[in-house]
Amino acid sequence: MTPRFTQALTLASTAHEGQVRKGTTIPYITHPVVVAGLVAQYGGDEDQQVAALLHDVLEDGGPHYAQQIGDQFGARVLAIVQACSDGQGQDPARKLTWTERKRAYLAHLRRAPDEALLVSGCDKLSNARAILDDLVTIGPSVFDRFNAKLEGAVWYYEALSQLFTDRKIPMAKALADTLQKIRRLVPAS
Repeated sequence: MTPRFTQALTLASTAHEGQVRKGTTIPYITHPVVVAGLVAQYGGDEDQQVAALLHDVLEDGGPHYAQQIGDQFGARVLAIVQACSDGQGQDPARKLTWTERKRAYLAHLRRAPDEALLVSGCDKLSNARAILDDLVTIGPSVFDRFNAKLEGAVWYYEALSQLFTDRKIPMAKALADTLQKIRRLVPAS
């Protein structure tokens, strides 16, 4: 672990202080740590691992962190974090629906560089694995936590999986395998 990694972990911990994973008591900071581990596992470099630790800071901590991320970790890390941030650059006066936001994010990812897609893909893999774990433990009611419910969540993760597969992002097969396990456990719609 380098000093940059530790500094990114500190910043992420500050930005996510007091937050928990949706519908759980699990401290949120565990998620970016898992994502950083997945990025390392799938061949990501130090900048990508640092970006993985910070991938939700702008969304959950606020856009004011952008300057600090750029100053402290460089333009490449900031660009990856921004590329992974759902809703960046959208008009704050017009709140988009969940479906509109997700469609816009998918369109954005289709143009994103592979280095950002690895971080985004590892984020989605971590989330899908958490959903699978909760599905096994508590059943289909896990989807009640999400605005999109079961149908929307499955649609979104299927679209993401196809995008990562089409772009040949290293974690794509692991996400597809996780989604296959989820499909076996959810009632047909």
